[in-house]
Amino acid sequence: MEPLASPLEQALHVARALVMADLTARDVAQADVVSMVEDAVAQRRWWVEQWPEGAAYVTGLIAQDVQDALLERYGRWPLCPVCADGEPHALEVEPELGADPHWVCTKAAVMVAPVGGLT
Repeated sequence: MEPLASPLEQALHVARALVMADLTARDVAQADVVSMVEDAVAQRRWWVEQWPEGAAYVTGLIAQDVQDALLERYGRWPLCPVCADGEPHALEVEPELGADPHWVCTKAAVMVAPVGGLT
């Protein structure tokens, strides 16, 4: 019988799965993007080991880390599906540091989906 993953590892696995679901939903889960997710998870593993109480925040942080990495390489992600007029813009993760993170359009002040719930 395999040992159960620690609560910290479980939080990291859940965060990875939720961010991957959003990337897949928006058709950007190519191999190099998956590598960005793995890098973000590895970096946040150290962070959450130093501050175990932050495990509830790791999903939003990993989503933001991947969003930042994508911006550097490809551009804004995920694009807002709410605002049809004007310049395309990315959704933001709110709360920036908190539990239950959501993708939010700050221009329209609308909650679009929980992290992991993009369609």
